[in-house]
Amino acid sequence: MRASRSVFHSAFVALSLVGAMLLPTAASAQGFFSFLWGGGSRSTVSFSPSYQPGQIIVSFGDRKLYWVYARGEAISYPIAVPRAQSRWQGVTRVSDKRVNPTWTPTAEMRRENPRLPISMPGGHSQNPLGVRALYLGSSMYRIHGTDAPWTIGDAVSKGCIRMYNEDVLDLYPRVPVGTRVTVTWQKFSAW
Repeated sequence: MRASRSVFHSAFVALSLVGAMLLPTAASAQGFFSFLWGGGSRSTVSFSPSYQPGQIIVSFGDRKLYWVYARGEAISYPIAVPRAQSRWQGVTRVSDKRVNPTWTPTAEMRRENPRLPISMPGGHSQNPLGVRALYLGSSMYRIHGTDAPWTIGDAVSKGCIRMYNEDVLDLYPRVPVGTRVTVTWQKFSAW
């Protein structure tokens, strides 16, 4: 009897430790799902010299976001782009920035999937906005991280631009509120 209690106690302690490692924390979107982050795969590239430093160019055609840091030079980040029915283009500005943003699905999203929560707190490992968000003008669109890194490179969103969490963490401090954002289908990958 005493041996079985000892085995039970050891198993309970081991499972508790494993469980503690697997549970996501409220302050971090990494937690158990950190292995799903995917690696950021940004790179420095030559870019069209017609764009001023300090702006963002989102190319749905390239499925890349470019942050222009010097004339003719940019950092290129892979992105997920909107689905066909949610495509848009234009020029806007970053109107707000948020760390671990709360996600509230739209009424349309909830009609399509009634199982969606009313909202998802910031920092939750399954929050679709990931760890950072840059809000675009007065629209509902954002440049943000993701809880689904395997979607990067695909056309999957309702209008937002998704990035790997590691990449949005790199971009976020570079971009002040007011930054110009050009969203286009033009391709730049030939530069």
